[in-house]
Amino acid sequence: MSNESAESDSSEDRLWYVLKVQTNRERTIRDALLKKIKLEGLEEFFGEIMIPSEKVVDTRSGKAREHDRKLFPGYIMINMVLNDETWYLVRDTGGVGDFAGAAGKPMPMEQFEVDRMLGKAEEDAGSAAKVKIEFSQGDIVKIREGTFEAFEGTIEGIDEHNGKVSVLIEIFGRSTPVELDHWQVESV
Repeated sequence: MSNESAESDSSEDRLWYVLKVQTNRERTIRDALLKKIKLEGLEEFFGEIMIPSEKVVDTRSGKAREHDRKLFPGYIMINMVLNDETWYLVRDTGGVGDFAGAAGKPMPMEQFEVDRMLGKAEEDAGSAAKVKIEFSQGDIVKIREGTFEAFEGTIEGIDEHNGKVSVLIEIFGRSTPVELDHWQVESV
């Protein structure tokens, strides 16, 4: 058997596994794994190592900041061929707890889970960041600035992609929907 066919076989045998890792250290653990894989020369057994996240815009003090929010804090998804050598390399990396699975045996992710995870990552990469809005539909809020400053109303709808909220306020005895930026309102 030639080396080329062994490599193509190993890429077909790669499955997605979930690693339990220390929370808030996912990125450094991922980098450490990549470094160890390269050092040991085991690149052929490993595919992608992902930290599932989505882009979120957070507004503080009137300034919008975009950052990644982890979808599963404390977990990393890894595409690899599982054998004694690769299992030891991953388990021996600092910060890695264990593979997700039953009775100490790593369980690969189901194909529908992989498709959903990869589809979500591609969807997020192609779409604009969502705005982190602290309110939910039905909350009573007070308008902080603008034409309707000091009015109180009920949130009717939320548009995370554009950072807007629709608020029902009472003007001249009638409920009127008003669209505002999320930072223009505050909880009562």
